[in-house]
Amino acid sequence: MADAYVTFEREGREGIVAVGSYLGDVIRRLGVADKDQCNTEHDCVVIIKSGEEFLSEPTSLETEHFSASGRKTGERLACHAKIERPGEIVVMTKETKKDDKETAESTGDQFRKEFAELPLDQKIAELMKLEAIAFGDTVSFIANSPFKVFEKIGDVMADFGMKLENKAKKAQRPAEHAESGEKKTKATGKKKTKPEESTKSDN
Repeated sequence: MADAYVTFEREGREGIVAVGSYLGDVIRRLGVADKDQCNTEHDCVVIIKSGEEFLSEPTSLETEHFSASGRKTGERLACHAKIERPGEIVVMTKETKKDDKETAESTGDQFRKEFAELPLDQKIAELMKLEAIAFGDTVSFIANSPFKVFEKIGDVMADFGMKLENKAKKAQRPAEHAESGEKKTKATGKKKTKPEESTKSDN
């Protein structure tokens, strides 16, 4: 078994992931959370219910993070927990805050209630306003966006965005893991030969 099998118990999500992946990336890949990256407050705390032996040792930042409140059994930062060996890992995420969702829903309910109480002529007037705004935005977009140029700019921006994202991910990786990667490279002692050098040796 060359890969790890990860299960997110609360969400009922599971999947096979490559050894070397961070749990933070697996969380996004399996659709458990929609955040692009972990923030500086590290709200990516998870509890490893089983399979902790397949993960990297807690990093110095994790130790520092949990020192204030005391680390519970199996508690890890998903952005620092790296899958180092194949095996089955069961993860329990923290409960998500429902406040924002409930606020949005209550605002929507309030809007619908107010709209329902309007007289018919005012309802029609409000709908006409919304239609005019939507139509105006559509016309403006079509008039001001030559498609080929727009697509080209989109491709360039997407490529640039990918590079920035990869750079940001590397910057967020624990220093311990970067050092271990360098040690492995030194241990192999492999050196790439330039094409010109190999051609000369053949002659």
